[in-house]
Amino acid sequence: MSEAITQLSIERLLSSNAEYVIPMYQRNYAWEEGEITQLIQDVIDYLPKQDKPARNYYIGSLVVYERPDGKTPVFETIDGQQRLTTLSLLTSYLKNTKVVDLDWYANLSIHFDSREHSRATFAAIFEGRFKDDPAEVLAEKQINTGILNGYRLIQKVLPQKLKENGVSAQQFADFLFRYVQIMRVKVPADTDLNHYFEIMNNRGEQLEKHEVLKARMMEKLQGCQQSQNCLHTVWEACANMERYVQMGFTPGQRSSIFGEHTWGRLEPANFDELTVALHRSQEVAYKEGAKLSLMDIVARPPISAEKTDNGEEAPERFNTVINFPNFLLHVLRADTQADIPLDDKRLLDTFEEHVLRKTDPAAAVKRFTFSLLRCKYLFDQYVIKREFIKGADGWSLKRFKWNDGGKAGGAGRGSYVNTFGEEDGSEGINRRILMLLSAFHVSTPTLVYKHWLNAALHYLFHAEQVEAQAYLQQMESVAKAFVFDRFLVPVAGLEYFAMIYGNKGVCQTRREDVMAETLKPRLSFGNIENNLVFNFLDYLLWLEHGASEPVKSYEFTFRSSVEHYYPQHPLPGHAPLDAEPLNSFGNLCLISHDKNSRLSNFMPSAKKEFYQNNSIDSVKQHLMMKTEPWDAHAISEHYQQMMDVLLKSLASKHETE
Repeated sequence: MSEAITQLSIERLLSSNAEYVIPMYQRNYAWEEGEITQLIQDVIDYLPKQDKPARNYYIGSLVVYERPDGKTPVFETIDGQQRLTTLSLLTSYLKNTKVVDLDWYANLSIHFDSREHSRATFAAIFEGRFKDDPAEVLAEKQINTGILNGYRLIQKVLPQKLKENGVSAQQFADFLFRYVQIMRVKVPADTDLNHYFEIMNNRGEQLEKHEVLKARMMEKLQGCQQSQNCLHTVWEACANMERYVQMGFTPGQRSSIFGEHTWGRLEPANFDELTVALHRSQEVAYKEGAKLSLMDIVARPPISAEKTDNGEEAPERFNTVINFPNFLLHVLRADTQADIPLDDKRLLDTFEEHVLRKTDPAAAVKRFTFSLLRCKYLFDQYVIKREFIKGADGWSLKRFKWNDGGKAGGAGRGSYVNTFGEEDGSEGINRRILMLLSAFHVSTPTLVYKHWLNAALHYLFHAEQVEAQAYLQQMESVAKAFVFDRFLVPVAGLEYFAMIYGNKGVCQTRREDVMAETLKPRLSFGNIENNLVFNFLDYLLWLEHGASEPVKSYEFTFRSSVEHYYPQHPLPGHAPLDAEPLNSFGNLCLISHDKNSRLSNFMPSAKKEFYQNNSIDSVKQHLMMKTEPWDAHAISEHYQQMMDVLLKSLASKHETE
């Protein structure tokens, strides 16, 4: 291995006398719950199974510049600082818990150029001084909230993930520090760092796994140019997840595939019909018999990339809830109904097993290609997106349709309307489905293992036709299954695959079998397995109280901090609550980390005053703020009211008017 490249275990990385400096030109620490959860889940996923030996897991690279003339090695961190910071925070947390022996982690190896608040915050974390109220340790202006929030998220996510996967802290730590490897790459001493930084941030220099997969699939269709063109065209149309699939085809192709003067109906029933439809459009740009290398295949531009002057909307209007590599796995699982991992780290191996090594791989590729198009078409219509329009953004559930653009005899253009709208009298259901799906989404911020999305796609893919009421009831049933069959059961909960594919999303828990008292242990602070418990309850409360503001306009956002409405450490002059009411579900609500840090020790009256000029974080919180005084009795009553709402859902399909 080159002297400039050093393979390091995480223990070697953090225990050496080397210093890793975050220079001023680097942005502040910015990882949120999604990235942190992903890193922790990645480590857990690579733990050795049963009696198999542990294998190294390569977490990526750390690109550094070694500063000259230092008594000890000082490395300026060029790339990888977010990962390095998270690993340092994670190690500090494990040290502070004292569950594992980390005597070797005696000194901080991460430092900050001219960022005193970052240095002070990290030092306080390393020394275990942030117990509850940050203001007791550092003045507000001395706290780097990004770093502190990262640490708080690790405090929350790591125990959750360990419990969820049946892994001990010792097992996790042993693997993390011995077998997780990082490649430290030293740039030459005469490197122009500004130029290097610019090059490094350019996209598209490395072949992505899904691009390699596309090339492997194209090779299985060698000898049939029409089939290759079909796969290529479909793949490119679907690959941009932030663009409706119809936008990935030329207008002529749209009319052929999605219906003339409609663009909202998938006409072909299989791959062969799709190939005919594309050929009929007379817009296939590549000639029969062309010999292409693997790199040629990958580099081919999408046929639909030609500029048109039809004034269509730019794809930047929408942000998606999943990326393309992970979407491919969802499609494969929905199509095959096999229990494949929803994790793009295993993308190539998974497709090798389920598609490329089939007895007839060409047929398997064709089947998947059509399933990909069909799933993307369904996904675009029936799964939420984040929409940016007129200077504002919000969740949307819309479909793409043809219109004439106001020009008689013109080629037509597309527009976006609510998926379920005035045409079928279900505009109210459109908002309900949107709210429910956004409740799912904000509860699962990672790109991998989005089981709610797989449940939706599985239902949509196998439904003869999608009706608003049936789709809503199906996803409400899935939400109840996740909450009651997995998160709130006193014994081991059901696996997601069993709930979605075995039980068809039907909740197995019956109202008569559940008592509010039996749920108390699973709903106390520190024992709530997933934020969907809070968010599904907020959805139910929104249904019940959504006729008036501020509940009517409430929107689910990424909130991951469980707040004690009556504080754990009240301000001087206020009596602390006993542990049982304090940690009861009746005293808890979900808010953002930023607000929790700001309001942590405020009394309920002060928190209520704060929210008079700010939007509510949850409907449950809004109802809590309407009760005065907020004491043990109020908490008990609120707990019972919330249990009534949750348990009532088990006996109801929430019929719409």
